[in-house]
Amino acid sequence: MRLFTTVVALRCYLELESKGQTVGLVPTMGALHPGHLSLIERARASNDIVVVSIFVNPLQFGPNEDLLRYPQRLEGDRLLCEQAGVNVIFAPTPEEMGIIEGTEDSLTQVGPPQSMMSGLCGRSRPGHFQGVATIVTKLFNVVEPDRAYFGRKDAQQLAILQRIVRDLNRTVEIVPCEIVREASGLAMSSRNQYLSDEEKARAAVLYRSLQKAQKVFLGGELTRQGIIAAVQGELSLEPDVNLEYCELVEPTSLEPIDSIESAGLVAIAARIGNTRLIDNIILKDRQPIVAIDGPAGAGKSTVARRVAKQLGLMYLDTGAMYRAITWLVQEKGISFDDEPAIAEVVSRAKIEFIDTSEDPAIPTQVWVDGCNVTEAIRTQAVTANVSQVSSLKSVRLHLVKQQQQFGERGGIVAEGRDIGTHVFPNAELKIFLTASVSERARRRQQDLIKSGEEGITLSLLEGQIAQRDRLDSTRKISPLTKAENAIEIDTDHQTIDEVIGEIVKHYATIVSAKFEE
Repeated sequence: MRLFTTVVALRCYLELESKGQTVGLVPTMGALHPGHLSLIERARASNDIVVVSIFVNPLQFGPNEDLLRYPQRLEGDRLLCEQAGVNVIFAPTPEEMGIIEGTEDSLTQVGPPQSMMSGLCGRSRPGHFQGVATIVTKLFNVVEPDRAYFGRKDAQQLAILQRIVRDLNRTVEIVPCEIVREASGLAMSSRNQYLSDEEKARAAVLYRSLQKAQKVFLGGELTRQGIIAAVQGELSLEPDVNLEYCELVEPTSLEPIDSIESAGLVAIAARIGNTRLIDNIILKDRQPIVAIDGPAGAGKSTVARRVAKQLGLMYLDTGAMYRAITWLVQEKGISFDDEPAIAEVVSRAKIEFIDTSEDPAIPTQVWVDGCNVTEAIRTQAVTANVSQVSSLKSVRLHLVKQQQQFGERGGIVAEGRDIGTHVFPNAELKIFLTASVSERARRRQQDLIKSGEEGITLSLLEGQIAQRDRLDSTRKISPLTKAENAIEIDTDHQTIDEVIGEIVKHYATIVSAKFEE
């Protein structure tokens, strides 16, 4: 692991080391805790190089805030990063980042939309989000990461950074990561160390109040008045917790809403003693997402399609999306080596899925730009070129974004090699479907015999499958890995019906638990 304190040294390192490699950035202010480590873990799973910045940003602290007492322990953070597999720490001084003490307007600052800064924490922390946006944007310019990882605890910050990336046409992907909590439910924060044990016990009421909001929401309460009343009712049980605000806003724009239509963010800030804490929860009444990953030949497609039919969910055929783009590129006569032209095509393409039958054996219709391509995308011409097209970074970025848009509505089953780790990392149910190489070879041989192809030996098929496994697990972009919280199902000695039955049981458990919270 390397540590750099200057921009020029960091850039020199990345120019030498990142060619053909993906870079993940985890911006922090140090004093690392398990919440930060979860961000690093997410970055480690999806990138070749992980950069952690450690910079206590003076621009985001107000005159009466805790800049001087904010915990700084670089050596301890360095050890944690090394243990977590971080490649680079970037720990610049304020001067290196262009901030000169005592000089006003020492650095050109990035201005997020005023409407997004004026509410929630912005009311009591003027200038805070402009300071955050300025330094994070500068980090993006210096590191040029493929992905940057931020926790959902700082929901206002997350929404602002997502908006800035979109408005400035930055190519970095902002990856939101779930809140990591202590056993009591208290959200992990560097400021938790300011709390005494007694204050920590009281602070747990913040999460309990958010859980109360979720309970009344799932019970049918959609109004701002009813949801906030539930939060305030729970908070009133701890009179020493001083509420600064409790708001219901739209999660992306942060605009206040009177009633939840598709999703609502309940955000709270409170003081326990001298320590200010924030927390939030997104209320979204949607059916769960089922993400099925696993190696080639494990039966993912068949299982996913039948699980979707049995549960009445949408089967999101991600492979068909890559095939549809390949077909479209062919139709337009574009060379498969012309990535800019292909990027233009994929960025404008409209892919739709239309289910026309209850029979899981009948595939969902695939439409692209108004054309039914269900049969056309299965031709040998498409099959021969889809691997080359799907390996293009621009294609993967756009199609993953489209897949995630499908997922916003919930109620889908998707399968692949990085669905649970990258496409839907927050899926409610993650399955890792696997089987031994010998079993997958046997199944493949049976399929070939049924289609009239004989004479292909098991040993040949086993070698091909083992090689495919090696390629899938070591590829540069989104390699095949089992998500940490995925349920592994070994299908060696199970029928398809038994595998489907097991997944359906897990799904039912998740649905029932959702309504018991």
